[in-house]
Amino acid sequence: MPIHKAAHRSCCPVVLAAAAFCFGVSADEAADRLPAGAGKTAFVKTCGECHGYDSIRKQRLSRDGWSEKIDDMVDHGAKATGEEFAAILNYLTENFGTDFKIRMNTAPFGELKAVLKLTNEETDAVIAYRQRSGGFQQGSDVLKVPGVDAKKIAAAKDRMAFR
Repeated sequence: MPIHKAAHRSCCPVVLAAAAFCFGVSADEAADRLPAGAGKTAFVKTCGECHGYDSIRKQRLSRDGWSEKIDDMVDHGAKATGEEFAAILNYLTENFGTDFKIRMNTAPFGELKAVLKLTNEETDAVIAYRQRSGGFQQGSDVLKVPGVDAKKIAAAKDRMAFR
């Protein structure tokens, strides 16, 4: 199915605000933590209305996978132009595709946990260390985090970015 389907249903904008409130992050702050790039504005406007960004950040899908997700969201009421949906597809593919690296200094809890396959405790330790130390410069810095399985970090070293 094409990503520019005409099927539209109403979406509940309150869901994002409620989720952000529960996690102590405003919707604007969550959007600010997303990678910059063409299509971000359309993504925030269209997708941020119904659900939080952290659920998107956890996923690493192919272009076809993101296209299917967009089609599903259209079936559930996402509204945008064909151009906006194309920009969203490009944004998601470029920033959360199968080859996308996790940005260790800005990734939220859910993304760190899912992409690096960490436990809740390990993820908390990474975030606490990142905040205390002012961020990570390289993979060896992540290995210094107490309580994190070094094997998991070593296995994920090629999927980490530090800019």
